[in-house]
Amino acid sequence: MPPIPIKPGIYKIHAHIIGPSSLVTATEYAVKHGAPVIVDRFNPLPIEQEWIIEPAEPVPGSPYVIRLASHDAAGLVIADDKVFVNAVQRSELAKFTFEGVLGGVKILNEKGLALRAGHRGAQIEIVPPKPEFQETWTLEFVRPVDVE
Repeated sequence: MPPIPIKPGIYKIHAHIIGPSSLVTATEYAVKHGAPVIVDRFNPLPIEQEWIIEPAEPVPGSPYVIRLASHDAAGLVIADDKVFVNAVQRSELAKFTFEGVLGGVKILNEKGLALRAGHRGAQIEIVPPKPEFQETWTLEFVRPVDVE
């Protein structure tokens, strides 16, 4: 499927996992490549669960980067087929496209691999895309980037 455009802004990214709502969450403790990114139950402190989705470059059709809304430099990076959040130069952030799928969107990296949430608490992985609900996400628009 062709990529779909996403309105730049601050989002909560919901994983399609059976049970209570699960959100993409930055963990508190960094390891070699940054802080692991997992899916977890809604956290009353939204700073680890609100993400800025914006074009990587100011040109039409550009892929997107995903950054923590609470930290200007911290964004998603991929290492060892897993997703981390780390404060790196913008050029080092992972780039993503979005495809519409039944029930939500599929998030794909530059190599066409899909983000996958195996279960609540597991680190998000990138895998060859398959029609599985663990690779389906819902983007909940919270507010524009410049509104606090």
